[in-house]
Amino acid sequence: MEKSLASLAALLPEARRFGPADARISDITADSRSVVPGSLFICLKGATTDGHAYIDQAVEKGAAALLVEDKPNKLPEGVAVLQVADTRAAMETVAPYFYDYPGRRLRVIGVTGTNGKTTTTNIIRQVLRKAGHKVGLIGTINIMIEEKAYVSHNTTPDVVELQKALNEMQEAGCDYSVMEVSSHALALNRVAGIEYDCAVLTNITQDHLDFHKTMEAYRDAKSLLFEGLRDGTKAHKHAVFNMDDPSSAVIRARTDVPVLTYGLGAENDIRPLDHHIAAKHMELSLATPQGTMDLRLKITGLFNVYNVMAAVAALMAEGIEKDVIASVLNGFAGVPGRFQLVEAGQPYTVIVDYAHTPDGLENVLRTAREITKGKLWVVFGCGGDRDNKKRPIMGRLALELADCVVATSDNPRSEDPEKIMDQICVAFTPLPADKKVWRLADRREAIRFALANAVADDVILIAGKGHENYQILKDRTIHFDDREVVEEYWREKK
Repeated sequence: MEKSLASLAALLPEARRFGPADARISDITADSRSVVPGSLFICLKGATTDGHAYIDQAVEKGAAALLVEDKPNKLPEGVAVLQVADTRAAMETVAPYFYDYPGRRLRVIGVTGTNGKTTTTNIIRQVLRKAGHKVGLIGTINIMIEEKAYVSHNTTPDVVELQKALNEMQEAGCDYSVMEVSSHALALNRVAGIEYDCAVLTNITQDHLDFHKTMEAYRDAKSLLFEGLRDGTKAHKHAVFNMDDPSSAVIRARTDVPVLTYGLGAENDIRPLDHHIAAKHMELSLATPQGTMDLRLKITGLFNVYNVMAAVAALMAEGIEKDVIASVLNGFAGVPGRFQLVEAGQPYTVIVDYAHTPDGLENVLRTAREITKGKLWVVFGCGGDRDNKKRPIMGRLALELADCVVATSDNPRSEDPEKIMDQICVAFTPLPADKKVWRLADRREAIRFALANAVADDVILIAGKGHENYQILKDRTIHFDDREVVEEYWREKK
């Protein structure tokens, strides 16, 4: 992959050019640590750092050109410079072009919503592969190109990394990309240059209000995915909506492509006829446009009924046959950290789940309650430097739906964990006589406390981190995995 600097400059008519006119660009990055010989280094101004401060390092590593807002006082010798008013906006234009617009060449399915994106996209990926397609996946847990996996640092990567990943998928022979699309990515236009073929809405509940400020703004950001379906030249586009979520009616009115709906009501294209939820499996019968689909699933919970319906709707919109979909769903074992049972030889049930929003926590607690014969425990916290309005809401839900609540830390970042717990624990007053609560800032100690005090027939739900294997503290990030803590505890007991 190589482009002339002149061709990039032609996309930015207001840009001023300095230095060599014949520079050749073989890589693009906004991270000075990733610069290689031939790179275009994009200097972004962020809330905490300014890429212009790393120009010298980029030049030392062989950058062929710089994309800047502030012209350097001394132009680096032999390095071309493009000066623009807004490097972030310029990046959104340049990156898709540099990679020859892979998001227009692949068929792209985007799944957005507060909860359910990871499970839904993983189901879609597995079914498409069963149907004979080569598939890439971009999500919270990882980026996958067929069986090759990379660690993912954001639900949706920045525009450069996203275009690079899509290009790698296309070069590897993929014909589909299945993406989790976050509200941040839509609001910040990280998805620039991508033409979606199918957009899916799982739900919209409270989250990310530290960024969006209001639920209306949060919904409007999600809506951009569906409004964008009208753009481009691809054929056979569809939108999929969960009609049990009030936002679906609002967003549906903003798109003009064919729609498939799912939900509990008889008017939906995909709807449950019957379902039975057990501890480790679920029986589900669905009405679909292709006829009834009877499933015996290795995942469970009402929230997974919705995830399955979302995936089925998207797959049928893409023309996948019912029998192919069913054959994969019946063998689908779930996603790491999503209502994941941890077996360490303990006499009670331990579940790890990523639930970190009020709606997510409520869903998994209600499902856990259905399989609990004894006491239901929940160990959870709330992330620092994130929406603090949800903290007392999650505390209230935990107290309402569990018997024993252990408040703890969950990626406190720059905040004091005790102050975060103060905001959670507001909900614990007055304390009902039949409930018990504790607060232990050390997450390892909190999990071990629950493990030490639960008894046979109890269920312990450890919520908030799911697949994550780290804890973000004020001054560092440490290795931390809820599942490992459980296994470590029971190894010691044995």
